[in-house]
Amino acid sequence: MGRTGGVMDDDEARVRLLDAADALFYTYGVQAVGMDRIRAESQVPLKRLYRIFPAKEALVAAYLDRHDRRWTAGLRRHVAAAHGDPREQVLAVFDWLAEWFDEPAFRGCAFLNALGELGDTPAAVNDVARRHKAELQQVLNELAAAAGGPDALGAQLMILVEGATAVAALAPGPAPARRARAMAEALLGHAVR
Repeated sequence: MGRTGGVMDDDEARVRLLDAADALFYTYGVQAVGMDRIRAESQVPLKRLYRIFPAKEALVAAYLDRHDRRWTAGLRRHVAAAHGDPREQVLAVFDWLAEWFDEPAFRGCAFLNALGELGDTPAAVNDVARRHKAELQQVLNELAAAAGGPDALGAQLMILVEGATAVAALAPGPAPARRARAMAEALLGHAVR
């Protein structure tokens, strides 16, 4: 990836476009940001932008796909760092959320934000958002099972994660994650005996 003789190649252009999309779409919303603004921010010529992403939907789907990989990898790393007790790994999810909610750039769930703006029409965007939520559910199911919880515990944890994220989108800061952590701890105490 990079420049050859001072010329930007398609790999570098793709990274620049996704970086610009990530910053602009997450901050301002998908509908509020046009392709010309992406072009200006990325410094990728418009012709190349449309060669790499023939439609805005393709760029939005690619942005969300990359966001999913980074977000989920960050969550998995944080949980894995909570060595030992599977219950602590479950609670580490909420500690990670507290850190995320406290970031100055926090704007809620990128996937739900995009779906809220675009509705059901862009199939590729819906597919990425559904895949992200399914993967998150799988992570929570695995953690709940490792902690000795019943099958329903993973779904209950998902509701806590999603609810805390929605509340934090309205009032950023770690408090919603801390409250959800306390509820998760109570669920674990009740479900795992």
